[in-house]
Amino acid sequence: TLLASSAASDVYKRQILILEAAGMKQNKEWKMKIIGITGGVGSGKSEILNILENEYGARIIIADLVAHKLMEPDGISYKGIVKAFGKGIVKADGFIDREVLGSIVFCSERKLKILNEITHKNVDAEIMRQIEEIRKEDPNALVVCEAALLVGAQYESLFDQLWYIYTKEEIRFRRLKASRGYSDRKIRQMMESQKTEEEFKAAATHVIDNSGDLEETRRQIREILGDAAQSPAASGF
Repeated sequence: TLLASSAASDVYKRQILILEAAGMKQNKEWKMKIIGITGGVGSGKSEILNILENEYGARIIIADLVAHKLMEPDGISYKGIVKAFGKGIVKADGFIDREVLGSIVFCSERKLKILNEITHKNVDAEIMRQIEEIRKEDPNALVVCEAALLVGAQYESLFDQLWYIYTKEEIRFRRLKASRGYSDRKIRQMMESQKTEEEFKAAATHVIDNSGDLEETRRQIREILGDAAQSPAASGF
């Protein structure tokens, strides 16, 4: 269809942007600094993002929020998801019920793979579009991209650093029970669907241990980026 053709064209154009941006970085034409933030569910990535945004002036891109937007009825991922998982995941208002969809995919590695195959390329392309928009607005910006599945993303080559947010498993369980009311079984399923600690660490340039208090987390960030009063791009790269 015309809509599908247009969507494919948009993805292609954004892939070209990725290639062009990678070339600009190599030619020293790209001054913007990009940090990838990754880690397992319940690791406290949002705490890190708050520090980077409020204390370092970072521009934040959250992959989950991008994915949710693209799953809306006018989003590029919507039709593919509904076709793959059926109209039973669609609420009366036409929006996808993400809780129902989540209960389906977290119980099946095969179905999770199907969902990822539909959504990841679209999320990658939209994140790259947002990075390019930020670069046009502020060529010296510090951009932070957060996602549980950053490793292997199309735009990973643009990262100056990739931080893995590590948190002890028992603390992650406690946080998820308190903040989201999840059962032990659901938390375990979510953790097992993600990369292992070893895989995260192998890909990361830096590891932040977020098992302690926030001041200890801030201290680790300062070791990487310098004092928040300084320019992050100048002090930490």
